[in-house]
Amino acid sequence: MVVTGLPSPPEERRLALVPPAVQRLINMDHEVWLPQGYGSSLNLGDEAFAEAGAKLVPPSEARAGADIALVVSPPEPEALEGLKPGTFVMGFLDPFFSLPTVRALADAKLRGMCVELMPRSTYAQKMDALSSQASLAGYVAVVLAAERIDKVLPMMSTPAGTIAPARVFVVGVGVAGLQAIATAKRLGTRVDAYDTRPVVAEQVRSLGARFVEFDLGGDQGETEQGYAKALTEEQLARQREQMAKVVAQSDVVITTAQVFGRPAPRILDAAAISGMKPGSVVIDLAASTGGNVEGTVPGEEVVTDEGVRIVGLHPLPASVARDASLMYAANLVFLIEHAWDDGVLKSVDEDDIVDSVLLTDEGAVRHEAVRAQMEASA
Repeated sequence: MVVTGLPSPPEERRLALVPPAVQRLINMDHEVWLPQGYGSSLNLGDEAFAEAGAKLVPPSEARAGADIALVVSPPEPEALEGLKPGTFVMGFLDPFFSLPTVRALADAKLRGMCVELMPRSTYAQKMDALSSQASLAGYVAVVLAAERIDKVLPMMSTPAGTIAPARVFVVGVGVAGLQAIATAKRLGTRVDAYDTRPVVAEQVRSLGARFVEFDLGGDQGETEQGYAKALTEEQLARQREQMAKVVAQSDVVITTAQVFGRPAPRILDAAAISGMKPGSVVIDLAASTGGNVEGTVPGEEVVTDEGVRIVGLHPLPASVARDASLMYAANLVFLIEHAWDDGVLKSVDEDDIVDSVLLTDEGAVRHEAVRAQMEASA
């Protein structure tokens, strides 16, 4: 099969293919055709890909010859032009928030493989691009906060006196939250963390952080897929009220709560943010889906009247695009390796990973919830 990579938008520095991934695909008896200049966002010249075994061709030729087209972010419908029917488009497709892309995939009879739909299983971890990129986002969140806060992070003893460590509050202890906790602890901060799933308390404590517990009433926990259950409006209100007390004591707050296919839950209101000290920093990792924090502006940084900086930059993994691309490309190569036998896609009836990620096929949208949303928006 011929594998190509579709160009990313200008603000996205990550690549779906890097030379080590190209080499692996070649060793798996695939061909790799890349559009000339494909690696420019990472300052990778065509010669680096050619040395790995890729064929560098004009963009139209790469699209026309592809059996699999890899993407980092949902491609605009016009970016799909020139792909032949039956071509697999694999990567982050953000199906609930990119309905025009999903519709274009179906109309062109392209077979979308959406990595956000990857099952949460031990076997699928090596293909789980959401987790690999979330881990980097958690790391970058702490680095951004360290650059922007007006105090040092670790405790420091000096002849002039002792400086107390910065206090970091991480909301949401998934992959991103755990990496944020670990990074903040390595930098010497005091870390508090909270999640609606009490089961993660031991993971928080194992990293040296304090797990904060709130009484929200009602059912809490996680879904069968391992995600936090969505809270009711009453629970969210109780959560915000109790959380504001911890927020007021914190120098840095990092929020990570997202619900796949839905706008991010509003966790912190303006009143909670106004209670923070001037110079404090809030990093909202859910900015792209509406934000966990009142006042977050997607893609921007804002400073409140009280002097609190709210950072809504995204995608944060693009800040460390070289390693993010290495990880993401490896996830996609593992998926290709798993999903095909001798160039034939495994049956959706026999393989739960293929069944889960295959979003569009033969002109139809297979995912029931995405299909319902498309029909509602038509």
